[in-house]
Amino acid sequence: MNNQYLQIQSLLEQRAEVNARLNLIPYDGSLEIKDRDGKKYIYIRKRVLGRNTSTYVNLYSDELFASISRLLKDAKEYKKQIRKINNELAKLGYTEQKLSSRVLLNIDFARANMKSNIYDQAILEGIATTFPDTETIIENGIVSGMTPTDVQKILNLKHAWEFIMDKDVVVSKSSYSILCYIASLVNEGFYTYGGRIRCVPITIGGTSYIPPLPMENIIKEKIEKILNKNDEPVNIAIELCLYCMKTQIFNDGNKRASVIFANHFLISKGVGLLVIPESKVSEFKKILVAYYEDRDNGEILEFMKKYCWKNF
Repeated sequence: MNNQYLQIQSLLEQRAEVNARLNLIPYDGSLEIKDRDGKKYIYIRKRVLGRNTSTYVNLYSDELFASISRLLKDAKEYKKQIRKINNELAKLGYTEQKLSSRVLLNIDFARANMKSNIYDQAILEGIATTFPDTETIIENGIVSGMTPTDVQKILNLKHAWEFIMDKDVVVSKSSYSILCYIASLVNEGFYTYGGRIRCVPITIGGTSYIPPLPMENIIKEKIEKILNKNDEPVNIAIELCLYCMKTQIFNDGNKRASVIFANHFLISKGVGLLVIPESKVSEFKKILVAYYEDRDNGEILEFMKKYCWKNF
């Protein structure tokens, strides 16, 4: 694999990450304060199709004004970074790759289902949330009545899903490096290097299975072997997901990262999504323990294909 190709792949992943962060910012434009009947209101001003538009945000407060100002400053910096990356890609001779109509539909399908997917993943993870609360966090970044830790985990899931739905990432081949980056997003705010391979022993609650310390070269080879199988894409995605879960590659967030990694593969093939629905979480956990303890005779593959695969 030549150095230019690696440089391009690295730049595309960087651009996708910055785009994902930019997409998390709910405001685009400049701040505007309007006075009416002795009260002040915050608006976002933006030029759209040659016309100036003004969108109401909320009643003015110093805290809200400062918060939005920081977000708009961040957005400006992200756009600057994207322009710089685009210039570097152009110097390397990169041209944008076109995605098939089926893959584009799959991206739209993933985006339309993102809130429910994140909610289902949150329930699998044991996060104390409801669908309305999850929706509020995804849309506004905050909600009352939940711990900051749980809110952060849901925001991290949103960030990771935004990453794999970015077109630059979709055109990138599923790989160990993509998995590690997803893990770093899932663990953001909890671990400095959340995408680094685990180097300490761990145990898993509810099972006698103790995952051995992962070896990076073995994991890379196994992932490549699974990806290169001559099998249905959904079967490959499920095997990828289960292998990464069982191996416990990272210190934390393995189920979350594994599911999102499998979805990156499925989206790139245009064959749907893979998420354990809330109604099947208890049953899935029992079957997963059997899989961990080598007591599975193919049940988990059939279960996930029947209940967890969303096609369109």
